[in-house]
Amino acid sequence: MRMLRFIAAAILCVATQAARADDSEPAWRASALALVPAGYVAGTAYRTEGSTGYLAVYPATSNDPKTPASAFAARQALVVTLTADGTRATSGELKPRPDPDPDSDDSDFARLHAELAAKRSTLPAGTEPCDLGAWSIDKDPGGLNVRAEPSVKARVLGTLPPPYRLKLGGAENTPEGGWLTEFRIIGFKDGWFLIEGAKPPGKDYEDEKRYPRSAPKPYAGRGWIASNKVGAAYANGATRMGGLVQAPFADAKWMPAQREFGGALDTDGGPRRLLACSGLWGLVESHDGVRGWWRALCSNQVTNCS
Repeated sequence: MRMLRFIAAAILCVATQAARADDSEPAWRASALALVPAGYVAGTAYRTEGSTGYLAVYPATSNDPKTPASAFAARQALVVTLTADGTRATSGELKPRPDPDPDSDDSDFARLHAELAAKRSTLPAGTEPCDLGAWSIDKDPGGLNVRAEPSVKARVLGTLPPPYRLKLGGAENTPEGGWLTEFRIIGFKDGWFLIEGAKPPGKDYEDEKRYPRSAPKPYAGRGWIASNKVGAAYANGATRMGGLVQAPFADAKWMPAQREFGGALDTDGGPRRLLACSGLWGLVESHDGVRGWWRALCSNQVTNCS
């Protein structure tokens, strides 16, 4: 049901987001950039009302994996005073911004984030709520440790199997390196992902009658794994294709990025690294080294998640 709601939200707002991406910036935005306070990065000039302009701004550290931004945090805008002809900004002031803002956030995604925010109390203290599909990229024959706390010293609850390939009669679309163990990411803290619902590698893609009972079984409960052991595929989050945004909001600064084998980033493939998460957003590093946020990641190993 959760995935169906997500897909419906994507369909409802993709046309609107695409149209916004093509809109030309107002003339005053260029001069407003000089007014952005130190420590902030300008995004979209999302509104003009008479002699006042509104510029989305986010902390410069929003795409730093050590200090990732939160999709649930209060936002700010640079509110600028414009010249009489509305073409130039003469002064600006950083002010609180209502959240969600109808000019930049689709209401369906805002609702989904509100539902996640309400679940914060069910997570360990200090955990950022997330909802993303992902998989283990760890190839250790002994499996990837799932721990009770976000620490290498924490108790091991169980393991996630390394890549797995059926010895006989496996599916033709088996990935070259074998099936990866999939799960859902439900939280993030200090370089660790809180996960649950891990599935036996490849079981969803193989003939159920041929999938051996002896296949490796992952720890399916809730626990923590290190972020550098996790991968995922890009899904359609109804944001601008071709790049990443500097903060987990659709109107943050957009940065062009590339797929693994070239071409503008889209739902074909996945990032080089998954660094953090917040809500429905993942902080990733693209294969050409751009670090930013992408809304919606999935764990489908057979087709893309568009």
